[in-house]
Amino acid sequence: MSLIEIRKLTKVFSESGAPFGAKSRGEVRAVDDVSLEIKAGETLGVVGESGSGKSTLGRLILRLVEATSGTIQYQGRDLLKTGSAEMRRLRRDMQIIFQDPFASLDPRYRVEDIIGEPLIIHGAPPGQEATHPSEGGKGDVRGRVSELLRAVGLDESARRRYPHEFSGGQRQRIGIARALALKPKFIVCDEPVSALDVSVGAQIVNLLAQLQREFGLTYLFISHSMPVVRYLSTRIAVMYRGKIVEIDDTERIVERPAHPYTRSLLSATPELMI
Repeated sequence: MSLIEIRKLTKVFSESGAPFGAKSRGEVRAVDDVSLEIKAGETLGVVGESGSGKSTLGRLILRLVEATSGTIQYQGRDLLKTGSAEMRRLRRDMQIIFQDPFASLDPRYRVEDIIGEPLIIHGAPPGQEATHPSEGGKGDVRGRVSELLRAVGLDESARRRYPHEFSGGQRQRIGIARALALKPKFIVCDEPVSALDVSVGAQIVNLLAQLQREFGLTYLFISHSMPVVRYLSTRIAVMYRGKIVEIDDTERIVERPAHPYTRSLLSATPELMI
């Protein structure tokens, strides 16, 4: 069953770059007439070089960037026609893990506040009191923060520390915990291991696979690395210059790539040791 259906999705950016307020030099079609489906419980990997439009695609689905045209159906709702109040409610179901764990966490907040913030903004689950973790309260949100820390492999002592006190891999685990706070169904993983070294990145990839099995998550996993996408994904979509040039089950893509660009990606990257 499809969780998300995208039809003819397009995003056009104005290419300014001209000095002193001069007119735009043209337009860039970052995502160009893309159609695809994301099935419930699967990982759809989106792979391509920098500038191929894969990160823009992920942000369009979450409406972090507004589309120029097309449709995005989420469980039968057209997200592009959804009002702000309804979209706010749907954001409980749809989250993102960002590429850079150093830039995506507010350095002024303790870990417990970073992870607990979505619960404060959107409201705790029914029967729980949405008190801020650092305020004590009845411990409902505090208890949820503790659960999330354990789920991503961090010690309880992490909750009172600040982001700068952690390594890159630990920061990404904090970002993953924050994304899980509202018990989402769908997560965009926007190159979550590209800023990490190989061994730490492998640990994060394995963690994401474990969490998917445990919580029944659906992923859109974005990466420039074909081996990483191959390891985690059920299906692979190959993006080139804003277009999906090939999409198929992972093993068929790897064993019988149909597009020359797909073949070049496969030949240019070594095997991943996980």
